[in-house]
Amino acid sequence: MTDHLRAHDAALARLQALHPKRIDLSLERMLRLCAALGNPQDRLPPMIHVAGTNGKGSTVAYLRAMAEAAGLKVHVFTSPHLVRFAERIRLAGTLITDAHLAEVLDRVEAANAGLPITFFEITTAAALVAFAEVPADLCVIEVGLGGVLDATNVVTPKVSVIAPIDIDHREFLGDTIEQIAVEKAGIIKPDAPVVSARQRPEAEDIIDMAAAMAGVEPTVMGRDFDAWNERGRLLVQMPDRLLDLPAPSLPGDHQFANAGLAVAALLTLNDPRIDEAAMAAGIAGAIWPARFQRLTSGPLARQAKAAGADLWLDGGHNPHAGQAVARALGDLAARDGRPVALIAGLLANKDATGFFAAFAPLKARVFTVTFEGHAAAPAAQTAAAAELAGLRAHACDSVQDALTKALALSPTPHVLICGSLYLAGEVLAMSPETWPS
Repeated sequence: MTDHLRAHDAALARLQALHPKRIDLSLERMLRLCAALGNPQDRLPPMIHVAGTNGKGSTVAYLRAMAEAAGLKVHVFTSPHLVRFAERIRLAGTLITDAHLAEVLDRVEAANAGLPITFFEITTAAALVAFAEVPADLCVIEVGLGGVLDATNVVTPKVSVIAPIDIDHREFLGDTIEQIAVEKAGIIKPDAPVVSARQRPEAEDIIDMAAAMAGVEPTVMGRDFDAWNERGRLLVQMPDRLLDLPAPSLPGDHQFANAGLAVAALLTLNDPRIDEAAMAAGIAGAIWPARFQRLTSGPLARQAKAAGADLWLDGGHNPHAGQAVARALGDLAARDGRPVALIAGLLANKDATGFFAAFAPLKARVFTVTFEGHAAAPAAQTAAAAELAGLRAHACDSVQDALTKALALSPTPHVLICGSLYLAGEVLAMSPETWPS
């Protein structure tokens, strides 16, 4: 292990010990810390702020890919990471180095002066400091949780983007679509037009009201613009033009909507450098691990290939995400008539039965696992939730054990590892060549 990596790991470990990964939504601590750091959030390149329940990460991936295809240098902040914490902070197109991350974390910790702060707040502040000190053309920031009180909501965007809103994180955001939409719409600010994915009517109403209060114009998919799959091409219909673009690089029909949302956001940003050719290249070349990702390397992929199976990985963890990935998995099964099998692990606070209900029409066989920390549900608890959704389920000792059991099915199934980004991170860590870079 290098000295730089030791410093990075030591800084993160120290911060986690001092500021555990609790969730305490508030902007007061973040504003205080930013002020102590000279308000780095006010020294960023033009910025796009992305909230929503599902599709945020994919939308960010398309935004970054299209801007970089145009030759722009792009800062990106996302969460959580899959394998290495540095995945969260991309500086002008390159992941932050361990040495740079350790140095910035040390400065942020010193500026905090031992006052109460959460781990996400202090690491978000570190990202803002790094972004403010490295030149770039564009900054794309993904909301961590909610919107209005999320640590990222100290920024002033040029465009606000809201991906599809659904029920998730009830304990923090509320039990209804309306309550959650209020939280997500909290990123809408004056002088920053908002672009929204297709939403449920009650969420769309909240977005319209928040936009009106901020004095900005909302642009909502399905009403003010649209995006769809037509013969394997992405068509984006804006009020003044129709764009005919390649299919998104990320599998699944839902990715046409995510990519279309990103296209509309960049058209709203109105940077003349990002032309239609750059959009086409970015849409076709975007990379975002653990979003219905085909695994082709590593021990699990080799085991699946030897059995004649294909192996996929997705980090979606709520009913809406389950529906999207079930459609993608169903498309695969429809082509060859082979069954589908899930290797699933979820956090204990998720609606596991609602997640599995999406796979009931596929009659998926479910093999459940648990994973390290992060309040993971025991495999038996997850199996019980799958059975409540009408699926046959079996609790397994490990992902390898689950894969062995899934591959014993006849005919050989399509296999999806799913249910949590934390589980996805553990799977990717088995195959370093698949790590984000």
